Amino acid sequence: MILAGDIGGTHARLAFFDVSDDHFNLISASVFPSREYGGLDEIVAKFVHASNVHPDTACFGIAGPVRNGRVEASNLPWIIDSKRLADELKIRKALLINDLEANAWGIPGLDPEDVVALNQVKGNPKGNQAVIAAGTGLGEAGMFWDGSRHHVFASEGGHTDFAPRNDLEVDLLNYLRVRHGHVSYERVVSGPGLVNVFHFLRDTGRGTAPKWLTDEMMHGDPAAVISRTAIEGKCPLSEQALDLFISIYGAEAGNLALKAMATGGVFLGGGIAPKMLPKLAGPLFMQAFVGKGRMQALLEAIPVKVVVNEKTALLGAARCAAVRTAA
Repeated sequence: MILAGDIGGTHARLAFFDVSDDHFNLISASVFPSREYGGLDEIVAKFVHASNVHPDTACFGIAGPVRNGRVEASNLPWIIDSKRLADELKIRKALLINDLEANAWGIPGLDPEDVVALNQVKGNPKGNQAVIAAGTGLGEAGMFWDGSRHHVFASEGGHTDFAPRNDLEVDLLNYLRVRHGHVSYERVVSGPGLVNVFHFLRDTGRGTAPKWLTDEMMHGDPAAVISRTAIEGKCPLSEQALDLFISIYGAEAGNLALKAMATGGVFLGGGIAPKMLPKLAGPLFMQAFVGKGRMQALLEAIPVKVVVNEKTALLGAARCAAVRTAA
């Protein structure tokens, strides 16, 4: 029995998996609002008690850099320690991995209907793969291909410097630099990043936010409001913000593909991409993805797919626990 976790800045997802003959059967799962708890150990204790199941092993994907079994969560005021979690669960060892590392572990376990292709390429390309996921933050991970299987590795690529490609994006960089100092891709390609893009366009006179939209953003998730009103065509400023967001998302996905030499495919994970499928399927994302000058032909041959199974990281954490426990 494996306890798996997918811990982000907004939601903490926990699940029990029973493993039999390499099949991972979901026994129970719950979603907790991360910021309403003082730490992961509180959530784990509550979930295990409610489930009345004792795990044999556990693995948690956490948004943040994991070092020596310890992580300071990127978008939460938490310090998570694997030994403390193991003691809490009364098991020998609890594994902590990066949340995008968990996503990458989950991809080989997906069914064909769990992904949606954004492009069509010939054949069945092999090689390294990469995962990029916009959510509360921007996560990235890679899968090195050794000729017979993939080996997952974590990264903190979402925190690399935002590189503007045109005058509009130069203005966006300068706008954000005044407010944040260092401007990473996460400041643009994430839920809060979409809000940053919207405010930039509004504050620099490139559009006007109607009062009803401002009211909705104040009383709900502002990024979700911007995205929804853009997709529904209700607000030109929202549409402009989402278009710029998607183009920069595509550009950074292409950057990751080049750095990882991800000829085997790039996967878009996280909670935002499935909700934006109508826009992602349009021309902006893929134009930015392949628009790398002399490398365009290489990028045009890379499959790009959106992961629509929201339990991918949970499955990945479970698969990681099973492999590393058996090793």
